[in-house]
Amino acid sequence: MAVKDLKIRQGNVDIIVDIVDVGETRQFDKFGKSGRVATAIAKDDTGDIKLTLWNEQIDNVKSGDKVHITNGYVSEWQGEPQLTTGKMGKIEVVGENKETKKEETSPPDEEEDKRIYKKSEERLEEIEEKLEEKPGDDEESGENMDYDEEEIKDE
Repeated sequence: MAVKDLKIRQGNVDIIVDIVDVGETRQFDKFGKSGRVATAIAKDDTGDIKLTLWNEQIDNVKSGDKVHITNGYVSEWQGEPQLTTGKMGKIEVVGENKETKKEETSPPDEEEDKRIYKKSEERLEEIEEKLEEKPGDDEESGENMDYDEEEIKDE
């Protein structure tokens, strides 16, 4: 099974995905019981999907892990599909995605970050210059392209 094939309200999902990110853990109380929930991003070669992690799953699943979900369910949350194990499903860590793990643990590339920042600054300056140009000016000819509404109506 592949992420791109998952449909909302689909049950009996059996899929292996890589965990890209695990979000903040949130506490909740429901029917007098407290619990924890977190949203992770799971992906395979065909796409990504939000994955709901419950209670002890949050402690067991980390960014960079490869997990096997059996008997999962695709629900809908705020208009988006979201994969969960539900009450009957199971999630098992079966390995790790070396590429994701390397990205998570490697230090930032300061030179690349500086290059991106400089390029963004240059682009911003270009945009600001264009915004400062007088509306109606034709950049190539230098002519003022403003028209008098009365002249247009008379023609």
